[in-house]
Amino acid sequence: MTINLSRKHDLKVGQVVRIRDTAFVTDVSVAEGGDDAGPSPHDLYDASLGACKALTVMWYATRKAIPVEDIAVEVERDSSQERAGTYGLATTLRVRGPLSDAQLKELLAVAEKCPLHKLMTTVTTTISTRMERMA
Repeated sequence: MTINLSRKHDLKVGQVVRIRDTAFVTDVSVAEGGDDAGPSPHDLYDASLGACKALTVMWYATRKAIPVEDIAVEVERDSSQERAGTYGLATTLRVRGPLSDAQLKELLAVAEKCPLHKLMTTVTTTISTRMERMA
């Protein structure tokens, strides 16, 4: 899969992100030299973890007929030690439904195994970067 980004010319540094048939703007705050016209790359990184946990829990609950009526996720960022090599994300999942303590525990275990949680904590990611002239 390819994700495409292109400059949003009415913004200082903002980009339009295109993923399949969806497009949205990413930018940085005014303090960082942008227009704050959309989530920053860090925001998207953090949000992807929360989204993955919510989607994984809902998928699992549906498969196992666990009565989750609603789910909300909060992601708290601690980037104070990022330059030293530690980036902290704390997630809180709130679910609604007639769930037993055992079902809540089961859903927590599932949330902790969502694909992005594993990707962010157990996989080595390799990145290659090329620079080309535009035509």
